[in-house]
Amino acid sequence: MFTPHTDADRQAMLKTIGVDRLEDLFKDLPRQYLFPELKLPPPLTEMEVLTELHDIAWANDTARELISFLGAGAYNHYCPAAVDAILRRGEFYTAYTPYQPEISQGTLQAIFEYQSLIAGLTGMDVCNASHYDGATAVAEAVNMAYHNFRGKKPKVVLSPGVHPHYRETVRTYTRGSETILVGDQGEIPLESGPEALIPLIDDQTGLVVVSYPDFFGRIYDYTQLAEAIHQAGGLLAVSVNPMALGLLKPPGEFGADIVTGEGQPLGIPLSYGGPYLGLFATRQQYVRKMAGRLAGETVDNRGQRAYVLTLTAREQHIRRDRATSNICTNQGLLALAATVYLSLVGKHGLQQVAELCYHKAHYAAEQITSINGYELWSDQQFFNEFLIHCPKPAQEIYDHLLEHNLIAGYPLGEDYPGLEDYLLIAVTEMNSKDDIDWLVEGLAEVSHG
Repeated sequence: MFTPHTDADRQAMLKTIGVDRLEDLFKDLPRQYLFPELKLPPPLTEMEVLTELHDIAWANDTARELISFLGAGAYNHYCPAAVDAILRRGEFYTAYTPYQPEISQGTLQAIFEYQSLIAGLTGMDVCNASHYDGATAVAEAVNMAYHNFRGKKPKVVLSPGVHPHYRETVRTYTRGSETILVGDQGEIPLESGPEALIPLIDDQTGLVVVSYPDFFGRIYDYTQLAEAIHQAGGLLAVSVNPMALGLLKPPGEFGADIVTGEGQPLGIPLSYGGPYLGLFATRQQYVRKMAGRLAGETVDNRGQRAYVLTLTAREQHIRRDRATSNICTNQGLLALAATVYLSLVGKHGLQQVAELCYHKAHYAAEQITSINGYELWSDQQFFNEFLIHCPKPAQEIYDHLLEHNLIAGYPLGEDYPGLEDYLLIAVTEMNSKDDIDWLVEGLAEVSHG
């Protein structure tokens, strides 16, 4: 380990603060907790460490070694080489967050470009930069709606079609608060569409949260739901798969007030579950209730283009006890990855990728449902993900096909009791026709076993 301070440096610092030894800094702590003997293994050389890390890495399988149809919130999309090449430039890779924004023009411009792209993609007025992942973005939408109405509309209607991890995160955020969560606790059948949420809306409802597409891959037009919640004086939050917006109508066009999402499909690798990127966009009228930071474009005193933090809701040093959120930073590097990806593929490229996902998924669904014993759970239109009822427990099918280097999807029994025989299958542009045909052959083989 490299430590830049010499013994002389340390002695000078100790003398400056008036102590003789480093241990004196901890004299007020109970002695039984000071400098305990750590039972650590013997040290290793660099070569030995590298060998051990390689052994650990080789025990893991990735989407490069396996054919993957796993989705459920994280998707195996192609990341152009240029994304990583740009991210690894020192000025980006080491940049954290602009505490002195006026001298961080490059960082601020990257944030501004990201915000502009996401606002355009979602059809919203403003976007922040940014949240930790799709789950925390949904939870922050719930926080924002609660504080927008100053606690006078504490009820939140959560669609059961919202990702189960997102809903768990919302409950973690709101535990101990006056927020009332309804809708995803069996009040309506899973098969129901958004119209089933409307009877749950009343004058106490501040927010309705839905997904687009939903966790089961289904696509709905939420215009009628938006009208219903707006008539009640509340807001509509839509959690999106941003890749789908290359093909589908943006939520801003059917009345969404808040749009959140998981930015992982936009040039961010799977990476064993993170770090990811939380998208968050809203309408101009709610911008001052939005957590996080907002970069803006202006002109300096020389008439040159400049970037500034127009709103910096840095909770600890700005709002303190009046803070509406505990969000304290942004996923700057991941936001840059999404910016580079969207800039590289462009509007038409994003549409092409979305169309590939859509058509390949529908080909897969058509082939799978031609096998005796397999059928679609819903006849609702879907994007790149669909739910299949299997002739055997889905976990059993998953385990069998995994032995043949095939990740067949996501068994739903753990998250949705009663759906143990259902498999959520995701198809992206990375899945070839041969991959899909091999999945079909594997599912047919299991059904006859």
